Amino acid sequence: MWNRKELKEKAKAAFKANYWKSVLVAIIIVALAGVGSGVSLSSGTSGAGIDLSQMSDAQMAQLAAALISVIAVIGVIAFIVKLLVINPLEVSCKRFFTENSKAPASLDELGYAFKNCFGKSVGTIFLRDLFTALWSLLFLIPGIIKSYSYRMVPYIIADNPDMSATDVIKFSREMMNGNKWRAFVLDLSFIGWYILSGLTLGILSVFYVNPYIYATDAELYMALKND
Repeated sequence: MWNRKELKEKAKAAFKANYWKSVLVAIIIVALAGVGSGVSLSSGTSGAGIDLSQMSDAQMAQLAAALISVIAVIGVIAFIVKLLVINPLEVSCKRFFTENSKAPASLDELGYAFKNCFGKSVGTIFLRDLFTALWSLLFLIPGIIKSYSYRMVPYIIADNPDMSATDVIKFSREMMNGNKWRAFVLDLSFIGWYILSGLTLGILSVFYVNPYIYATDAELYMALKND
């Protein structure tokens, strides 16, 4: 049975042994999370010098149609980028940290999913996000619980590229069965580091906290896998 202290000690030793590469991969994971969270738009019509009060109904309809078209195109592009780039990169980054727990890993791991399990990464991560979103429609708490159930999905894909998407998700649920609350407490144990990161305007997060957390998450997967 795993415990927080051992996981964090192993994680700290692993990422420090391969410090700069771990920092870089952690930066990529944070960037992926930011891009994957969605695209926000601001029309800025007043700044463009458009006086809406002087526009006819027909012109207003044309403007609305144009804005909807732009938003739709950007949404489609963002969706494609999420599927074809962000999803495989997430799997590759998580593999980097699991490999780094054994020995200092190479940045070549960032191309792992693109070479070995591209389609599986695209489809399975999409299903994970879809299921999480659907559970979130039942209010916040079910979505959070399911996000913990599916937490091991990218690690399992990297370890088992031939496993079906439904089996990957099922296996993640089984691995996290009885471990969701303990994983939540593990996450809470970093709250002091988050506070210190805020005091440094995020600098501490970039150069220490984020790689430490991702390395710990990889150690959690390794522990659950061994169990």
